[in-house]
Amino acid sequence: MPAIRNPFSSRDSALNDRRLRGPVLLLLIGTCIFSYLSPPVSSEDNTDLIRSTSSTKSKHPPAQVVLPKIEGAASSKMNAQTPKKEAGTAATDKKSAPTEKDEDPFSKEYDNCIVGAGLSGSVIAENYATKLGQTSLIIEKRDHIGGNCYDYIDDETGIRVSRFGAHLFHTRHERVWDYVQQFSEWVPYEHKVLGIVDGKHVPIPVTIDTVNTLFDEKITSTEEMDEWLKKEQVTFQDDNGEEREAENSEEVALMRVGQRLYDLIFKPYTFKQWAKYPAELGPEVLSRIPVRNNHDGRYFSDPHQALPKNGYTAIFEKMLSSPKITVLTNTDYFEVKDKLKCKRLYYTGPVDTYFADLGWPKLEYRSLSFERVVKDNTPGYFQPASVVNHPQATDVDGKEVDFTRIVEYKHLLNQTSDKTIYFIERSKDGGEPYYPVPNDDNKNLYKRYQEMAEKEEGVTFVGRLANYKYFNMDDAILNALELFDKDTKDMETATG
Repeated sequence: MPAIRNPFSSRDSALNDRRLRGPVLLLLIGTCIFSYLSPPVSSEDNTDLIRSTSSTKSKHPPAQVVLPKIEGAASSKMNAQTPKKEAGTAATDKKSAPTEKDEDPFSKEYDNCIVGAGLSGSVIAENYATKLGQTSLIIEKRDHIGGNCYDYIDDETGIRVSRFGAHLFHTRHERVWDYVQQFSEWVPYEHKVLGIVDGKHVPIPVTIDTVNTLFDEKITSTEEMDEWLKKEQVTFQDDNGEEREAENSEEVALMRVGQRLYDLIFKPYTFKQWAKYPAELGPEVLSRIPVRNNHDGRYFSDPHQALPKNGYTAIFEKMLSSPKITVLTNTDYFEVKDKLKCKRLYYTGPVDTYFADLGWPKLEYRSLSFERVVKDNTPGYFQPASVVNHPQATDVDGKEVDFTRIVEYKHLLNQTSDKTIYFIERSKDGGEPYYPVPNDDNKNLYKRYQEMAEKEEGVTFVGRLANYKYFNMDDAILNALELFDKDTKDMETATG
């Protein structure tokens, strides 16, 4: 076998050895609609990717898809990250590492190495394969493809569930909508969320019905709702007495909905989600609070809203089915990177993990835990909607409510079973990184990592974790498509 080299590092071997000891967590770069009041992190940071143009040449023979068989145990109450049965095709029953009879995937040369089998990495690999006939090796630390979109059929209930929280696809981008059509049949679905506030189920986002239920109002028109909001909303002034913009998320909420709704919903929920009060977070956290002046209880207003008929995992299986694409799961990039021979590298993991050898502080994230609960003899539902948020710290009886929301997947795609299954979600520090924490310290620290990323030769840092920026699913897809366009504008299209 020829000598194996790593063409991507711009630093000495000692630094590379230290980097190998840093763990990496490869996550989906799209979004999971985990909970209300957790919008995209940095609206002011428009950096969708960090990249360098340096590359090296390599051969590119066809590649194989190497995917895992996922096994585990289901019970009436367990951690959601150990499903008993996954949904998918036979492709997912292949092994995640080569056997003696398999060809060593590291003996080949590839056009692209991609770290992470989530949305960004999969879209890039699929486009290189189908449009240019180029090979890609995808390296995924988890035991499955699909990143946070990964779903499966729960064996105990027969209900399709998501391991990492509910995913509701929505987009206003026609290019994205057209692109995803080739991988699945889509079932129209307009998501609606309820919240339990003072013991009452109310629509979230705030609508006329939310206000009428909580404050015993009798608003019937948009004009009346606008007038009610105007009386509630708070304004802020600068030193010259001029009205100014919000400086933190508390001011955003007060300017949008006023003190009463802020105290009932937004302040307690934000603290549950972030372990920080809105006044401690940048304005972007609550800047996209949807507030409706009508009865429209839909969570999203995008023209395209749907769910994949056979789930998200099946989409990734089809997306990665090309013989030009090899996928290695259960594989840590930092443990194999010196074996790679590729023209270019796309990295979708945490940027601070990539530069762990620098010894800098880690970027701050909030994580989630999922408690799985199965109820027998339940042909109906446990709760009135697929997602019910619990913003308040205690219920009407004064009992602590330490979770942010409950997701009952049976509602989605009108699934039927004589049982039901739901997941109780809690926000926490530590664990897998989901939400970048947008305060000044983290923003300034990320700028330092961003500067290092821009200097890293032959590597493109793409997606949510690599850019410390929250992406919706459709934004992640669009970002990957546009990145592919940019990187390949001077390449010839594959023929035959």
